[in-house]
Amino acid sequence: MTIRTVVWNEFIHERENPVVKEIYPDGIHGTIAAFLSTDQDFAVSTATLDEPEHGLPQARLDETDVLVWWGHKAHGQVSDEIADRVAARVHEGMGLIVLHSGHFAKVFKRLMGTPCSLRWREAGERERLWAVNRSHPIVQGVGPAIELPNAEMYGEPFLVPEPMETVFISWFEGGEVFRSGLTYQRGAGKIFYFRPGHETYPVYHNAEIQTVVKNAVRWAYNPVPAWKDVAAAPNVPADKAPEPLEVKGPRLHKAGEAGYR
Repeated sequence: MTIRTVVWNEFIHERENPVVKEIYPDGIHGTIAAFLSTDQDFAVSTATLDEPEHGLPQARLDETDVLVWWGHKAHGQVSDEIADRVAARVHEGMGLIVLHSGHFAKVFKRLMGTPCSLRWREAGERERLWAVNRSHPIVQGVGPAIELPNAEMYGEPFLVPEPMETVFISWFEGGEVFRSGLTYQRGAGKIFYFRPGHETYPVYHNAEIQTVVKNAVRWAYNPVPAWKDVAAAPNVPADKAPEPLEVKGPRLHKAGEAGYR
C-alpha cells in the first residue's frame, strides 16, 4: 500500500518572520513532509501557494490520496478555482487533513458551509489535548492527553457543523476549552481538522503531534477508485426507470436534458 500524500503550505511566515524561520527553516510543509516520509507507506511531496496553480493542478490532485493543508496569512490569495478543485476531489474520495489556522481556509469553509469562526489568544499558554475516544485510530500511539507547553489558544464557540466524531478536546491555561480534533465526511472523502500548529511554537517537532498527523493520513486514506461522477445530477428518462412508468403531467425538461445549476 502506498498513500500518495501532498503537504500544502502557503509558505509565507517562514520567509518573512525570523522566529518562524528559525523553528521551520525548511518551511512548515518541509517539516511535516519529513516526518511523514519516515513511514514507508507514504509517498510524500509538497506544494506551496506561489507555485503555478498553487502546486495543485488537476492532474496532480487526481493522483493524490490525502492532502494535508496548512494556511494562515494568505487564505484570500488562494484562488476560488483551486479551492473548488480541491473540494471536488474531496467529494470524489481524496482525504483532507486541515491543520490549525486552516479552519479559515477557503476549501475548509466550502466543505463545512459555516463561518468556521472561533476565539483566540497568543499568550504562549499551556495546552492539554485530551483524547476523547481512546480506541479511535487517530489517537493510537499517544497517551490519554498531549501536553504542549506553549500554544495559541483557540476557544469555543467553534462555528463548524456537528462532526462525525470529536477526537480531541483541548484545555488551555487561561481556562478556555476547544474541540481540537474533529472528523467529517463529504461525499466519499474523509476530513480531519486538527487544531495544534501555531507557527511561533515548535508544535510539529513534537513526537505525539507527529503521530497524530500520521494516524490521520492513514485514517483519511480511501483505497477505492475515485467517485468521479459524485457531482453528477442525471436526468433519468421515464423509460429507464427501474419499474414501468407512465409519464403524467407537464414537464420543464425534455427527456435526458440537463437540469438547471
